[in-house]
Amino acid sequence: MRPLYHPSLKEISVQGILYALSDPVRVRIYAELAQADSAMNCTAFVAHGDLTLPKSTLSQHFKVLREAGLIRSERRASNSRIHHDARS
Repeated sequence: MRPLYHPSLKEISVQGILYALSDPVRVRIYAELAQADSAMNCTAFVAHGDLTLPKSTLSQHFKVLREAGLIRSERRASNSRIHHDARS
């Protein structure tokens, strides 16, 4: 399994952050993760929030947010856990 890409602090750009937050759905996802008490996987995120998105779409939004440096993801067995990145 390929490792997940997380940019270093030097690689994070204002343009990347603005692009990631240009989608209202990603803004809602980011806000919910920033307010969450702990990391969540896709299933928990769907159950917790009021977004009704397929897991594949949610996963794509997580990828854009992760590659912009806004969130961090880690794989554990068959699940990915996603949380707000305190660096941003």
